[in-house]
Amino acid sequence: MLVDRYCQGWSDPDPLVRERCIRETLAPEATYVDPRTDTLSVEQLLAHISKTVTSRPGATVKRTSNVDIHHNLARFNWQVLLSDGTNLPEGIDFIELEDDHRRIRRIVGFFGPLTSCKR
Repeated sequence: MLVDRYCQGWSDPDPLVRERCIRETLAPEATYVDPRTDTLSVEQLLAHISKTVTSRPGATVKRTSNVDIHHNLARFNWQVLLSDGTNLPEGIDFIELEDDHRRIRRIVGFFGPLTSCKR
């Protein structure tokens, strides 16, 4: 599945495998944004992923929900499992797909769960 292959691109310890996963799943002009970064190309995203993987060796990113999709938009939950077995709070990615749904055009990521509003 496209999203699982994309998550592998955030997890594999081999930089060549990570690059292959990202290039297979993202359109060449794909963009990525989350609370800590804003990338405007696959190359920038690969550099960001490399820094992230280096900062938490052995960590893996796993999809934790179904992929909810309509039109060319999708969303899914994910979680980072650190090498010591610690789970970081779950996040959510919203993605825009190419018309044929074979690659991702845009990713918007959020960290942690939404908080309830106080009424």
